[in-house]
Amino acid sequence: MWLSEFGGPEVLVAADAPDPAPGPGQALIEVEYANITFVETQLRADSGPFSLELPVIPGNGVGGVVSAVGAGVDPGLAGRRVVSSLGGSGGYAELAVVDAGALVKVPEGVALDDAVALLADGRTAVSLVRTVGLAEGDRALVEAAAGGVGSLLVQLARAAGARVVAAAGGTAKLELARELGAEAALDYREPDWPERVREAFGGLDVVFDGVGGQVGASAFELLDSGGRMLRFGLASGEWAAISEEAAAERRVELVSMARPTPEEMRAQTETALAEAAAGRLRPVIGQRFPLERAAEAHAAIESRQTVGKTLLEVARGAPRAGNR
Repeated sequence: MWLSEFGGPEVLVAADAPDPAPGPGQALIEVEYANITFVETQLRADSGPFSLELPVIPGNGVGGVVSAVGAGVDPGLAGRRVVSSLGGSGGYAELAVVDAGALVKVPEGVALDDAVALLADGRTAVSLVRTVGLAEGDRALVEAAAGGVGSLLVQLARAAGARVVAAAGGTAKLELARELGAEAALDYREPDWPERVREAFGGLDVVFDGVGGQVGASAFELLDSGGRMLRFGLASGEWAAISEEAAAERRVELVSMARPTPEEMRAQTETALAEAAAGRLRPVIGQRFPLERAAEAHAAIESRQTVGKTLLEVARGAPRAGNR
């Protein structure tokens, strides 16, 4: 799927490309599932904090089977189930070439689609919980709690012994958050949701702000002295406008996530996969679309009607509408 111009979901167009071949130190993956993130919808629209150079095949994460390796790579990797990030592009395709050092083997007992669902969101959730120093007994708010990252945060926070309140939009998403372990689940589209958090929890120790905007600003006001807030997403389209001065005045820490090294990213992904293999972490895959319907997948995510993770399913040689 090619992105040749910025715009709505319809600018994602199916077209052929030469089959890639692995060079020295690389491996070729026959892709079975491609990961989609909210950030990729922003990249397509050229509306987010980053930009792409066109034309490009979008997609930063895939899962599949290694079909060939280049010089200097262990030939025993061929035939292994793996997931991998691709450095920012190339994922919405039937074949992908990646540095062999970036491959993460999928543990036995973990389905490949689950592994792809955990590739980006799993490592993000693991990193968020560690960075904020979540402790037993913490009262923690998870925003966008039915999304890819949020649904995993609810589970990890509960496993850490935190009391979890989930914020999401709509009955189905609230029910999912409760099923995953949230003690309370509130619709952040209702104007009184902050007051209801106060009634149930008194205040908060931790906020995982994946929405930003007014939701994030309201969540900040719920933090007690000594609380921590980690802003990691802007599903609302903007970051929560909170100054360092305002945080200092209320004795609240605005926690920042350092940019992880490749080694740290690998370790975080492996942790998420190990938790899944042990049955302690379950990715929620709410929607699946064939590769050639990537535009529909983007539209679904932007409509905010999706639950959990959205994946692209790749079948080699499938009919591709819009070929040119």
